[in-house]
Amino acid sequence: MKYLKLIILSSILFISINYSYGQDRGFGLGIMIGEPTGINGKGWLTHRSAIDAGLAWSLVHRTSLHIHVDYLMHSFNVFPQAERLPLYYGIGGRIRTNEGHNTQLGLRMVGGIEYMFASAPFDIFFEIAPILDLTPKTELNMNAGIGARFYFK
Repeated sequence: MKYLKLIILSSILFISINYSYGQDRGFGLGIMIGEPTGINGKGWLTHRSAIDAGLAWSLVHRTSLHIHVDYLMHSFNVFPQAERLPLYYGIGGRIRTNEGHNTQLGLRMVGGIEYMFASAPFDIFFEIAPILDLTPKTELNMNAGIGARFYFK
């Protein structure tokens, strides 16, 4: 029942992101592979800012469910070229539930690079995210992964 509530909450989050973005790039949905591995969504708010969310499973930490939401800022002028290759950084939160163990709540600081195809509604990304878990005890963790998203306009 606990996992069902988390899945429903995450679905509502993805739907709300879909209707809250600006018209600059739209809403993207795809996969992320790494730690954790799962579904990723991104909704653009302006031409430089976005909300990113993930619903994933950690294979390292006792097959736990991982949910994160980040506010991202993008810098497009680092690598000027025909395709857009922004660096991005941001801050957000992460909830990780472990079967039979305490739920962890943490602060997520994320940084990465994204490749936006000029002629297709796709992007690919690589990111790393140090996480400061605040509950049930304070400790430092790390997420990293690669992914791809398809954008709906």
